[in-house]
Amino acid sequence: MIKKQDFYFIILLLLIISLFLPFKFLDNFHNGFLYNHNYWYLAGFLKFAVLATIGESLGLRISKGKYNYKGFGLLPRAIVWGFLGIGIKIAFVIFASGTPILLSKLFGVTDATKSMEFSSIFDAIDNGYGGVRVLTAFAISTTMNIIFAPVFMTFHKITDIHILDNNGNILKFFTPIKFGKIFPKINWFVQWDFVFKKTIPFFWIPAHTITFLMPSEYRIVIAAVLGIVLGVILAIAANKK
Repeated sequence: MIKKQDFYFIILLLLIISLFLPFKFLDNFHNGFLYNHNYWYLAGFLKFAVLATIGESLGLRISKGKYNYKGFGLLPRAIVWGFLGIGIKIAFVIFASGTPILLSKLFGVTDATKSMEFSSIFDAIDNGYGGVRVLTAFAISTTMNIIFAPVFMTFHKITDIHILDNNGNILKFFTPIKFGKIFPKINWFVQWDFVFKKTIPFFWIPAHTITFLMPSEYRIVIAAVLGIVLGVILAIAANKK
């Protein structure tokens, strides 16, 4: 049943998403900050801190029936997501640059690098590189999700447990993470059988393939929006415990 809090959440979500849409009156904001490469670190931090944390709240609503509770630690989670957003941006650059070279040198896809020079899949198609762009985007997504994603997902799970162990307290959040004590608390069956084995091949690889078909300035935004989807996925994983 939809409650008053759901209505407020939907309104807030629509308002935030509207900031990323190509409205004319937002041109200065987009060009000067949101999609400006000079502020990639700050913009990346904020995109993930806001959108991915909203995803966590949505996941909590699905699994627990509420968007927040004492000890959940929305602010510490937002901080974690912000820094993870910076890491994801770096990973995007590394894999988007390195994978086409790998395809060219080891697999003979000589136009892989060239295909990624076009702004989007549409420009690549217009210039006769559409098929190679799709193949290259898929390869980038696959290598990134096989090499980087499991480490990213595990570290994110560790920070979640650290936050919960400290009752969501923002000051205790900055205490050292006790990796040795947290590792045994991870439900590795869910982490492997659902998060790794199902979401990576069936959701993240296809989703990030689409991401790398888009212009580079929009990729981190798409990834942050996917953080909302991640919240739903984590809620499903939580219900599998």
